[in-house]
Amino acid sequence: MHTDEEAAGLAAARRMFDADKASAGLGIELVELAPGRAVARMRVAASMLNGHAIGHGGYVFLLADTAFALACNSHGPATVAAGADVSFLAPVAEGDVLTARAVERVVFGRSGIYDVTVARGGSDAASGAAGAAEEIVAEFRGRSRVIGGR
Repeated sequence: MHTDEEAAGLAAARRMFDADKASAGLGIELVELAPGRAVARMRVAASMLNGHAIGHGGYVFLLADTAFALACNSHGPATVAAGADVSFLAPVAEGDVLTARAVERVVFGRSGIYDVTVARGGSDAASGAAGAAEEIVAEFRGRSRVIGGR
């Protein structure tokens, strides 16, 4: 059970996600949301492939950034990215289901640091059935800054 303040923060993050046309256009789904944490999922489409016929890193970054945004907005005040870095560890392919898990590491004043792990495999998004072993494809670190109220 969440406190009233936690519930209000989670509701603010959900409203932000519901208004996120970029994430919706890519089929990103919100899987889990808790204070300081979020999980988002996306299937790699043919339109997301680069000239090497592998998933374009920008889409992997965008998925991680969406989970990051949800986690850092889960406390309620409007919060944006102040910066982010990503390490691509393995290529992704058309049809891969990617899951981004964001977790808050530290909040100090109006700033925060969040880590996001992007993986493929594990359970199937549609059926929930166990699939291939999960493989980490990217690690993302985001720096947040609170800019306003709820």
